[in-house]
Parts: sequence; structure tokens; C-alpha cells
Amino acid sequence: MSGSEKDGTGVNLSDHVAESVEAVASFHREHYRSATGLQRTIDAVTDRLGRPAAVIVLLIVVCAWAGLAAWRGGGQVDQPSFAWLELAATVAALLVAFLILVTQRREDLLADRRAQLTLELALLADKKNAKIIELLEALRRDEPSLADRSDPESEDMAKPTDAAAVAASIEANASDASRAGSA
Repeated sequence: MSGSEKDGTGVNLSDHVAESVEAVASFHREHYRSATGLQRTIDAVTDRLGRPAAVIVLLIVVCAWAGLAAWRGGGQVDQPSFAWLELAATVAALLVAFLILVTQRREDLLADRRAQLTLELALLADKKNAKIIELLEALRRDEPSLADRSDPESEDMAKPTDAAAVAASIEANASDASRAGSA
């Protein structure tokens, strides 16, 4: 790619943006490609059940069942048809709950992978930024036309962040806050 390229929506994107979009799309394609046939089937069923048309179809089926049962029973509610309707609704609710759980678990795996990738990229960007600051400071010291001065903040920023120390600090602050909230 060079210059700019149109994406699938016809929008001109610069090369680095188009490459980033493609990298994210590839990440998601790989996640969905790695799904088993059963998982894809469950995802498809959950997707169909999550549409407004499914609510309308369900409402029509329940109303038709109840109406037919009431008509056949002379308007009485205690017919076995209503017990069967209740059983069918309970079983359907249980199945839908399991479908949602299975689908959500898979989506949580994608979210976890995305969060891990984001964290790794943030740590890498921090190291790169620290190196850039270090090189700029070295250039400033080596350039005879620039005044040589000490900049403690730049020296601190030239060191990559210790992720373990930051995580420990966050944990300590969180536990302090929870103790203060319970007191």
C-alpha cells in the first residue's frame, strides 16, 4: 500500500491506518475461524434468538398455543395443554440461558485476548517512548550548540515503566480504599 487506500466503505485511509484496521480484522477473523462447528452453530442460534423477530415469533407461538388450548377446553385454564406450555417455556428458557452462557464465554475469551494484546502493546509503546526520550537526551548532550543542563524528569522518563511495581501500587491503593470504605 502507498499513500492512501479506500477501505470497504469507500473511505480513503492512510496506509498505517489501513494496516491497523486489517490487523484488528485479522485478529477477529482468526478468533472466529478457530471456533468448532458446534460453537459456530451455537453462535448462529444465539444470534438468531437475539433478534426482534424471535420475540415476535415466540409471542405468536405462545398466544396460538394458549388460544387453541383455551378454545379446545371451553375456556378453562387448568387443561393439560397449559401445563405442557409451561414445561415447554421452562425448557426453552433453560436452553436459551445455556446458549447465552456458551456464547458469552467465547466472547469473553476474545475480550481477554484483546485486553492482553492491548497491555502488551502499551508496554511495548512505553519502552519505545523511553528509548526515544533517552536518544533525545543523548542528542541534546552531544550537540555542542545546545546548552547542557540536567533534566531529572527526562532522565526518569527515559526509563521504561516497571509494570510489576505499578500493579503492586494499584493493588495497595485498592486495598487501602476498601479498608477505608469498610471502616
